[in-house]
Amino acid sequence: MSTETDIVAYIEEGEFDTLLSEQKIVVVDFTATWCGPCRLISPLMDQLAQEYFGRAKVVKVDVDNNKPMFKKFGLRSIPAVLIFFNGSLAETIVGVSPYEDFSSAVDKHLVQE
Repeated sequence: MSTETDIVAYIEEGEFDTLLSEQKIVVVDFTATWCGPCRLISPLMDQLAQEYFGRAKVVKVDVDNNKPMFKKFGLRSIPAVLIFFNGSLAETIVGVSPYEDFSSAVDKHLVQE
């Protein structure tokens, strides 16, 4: 589902638990191709992935193909970005937010390492 312009890879529900067990900080962008506001978040996630490469893993989840995963976290709208630290949900940012909101959330958990 990724395109050549995507820096951040899409994952499926089956990959999620493995990813959480392998990475200390995981940022998950719940998105959909039909979601206009999600298109505003996508370049921010790409920037986050580049800035925190090697320190945090940033991935996308297509809600249309992963509805159970979307519901598992009680999400009701997108865009929604979930930040996991040591395998547990640490923070949820719903809606369009500035880049600083995402980077400061990751920074907060990097300090805890």
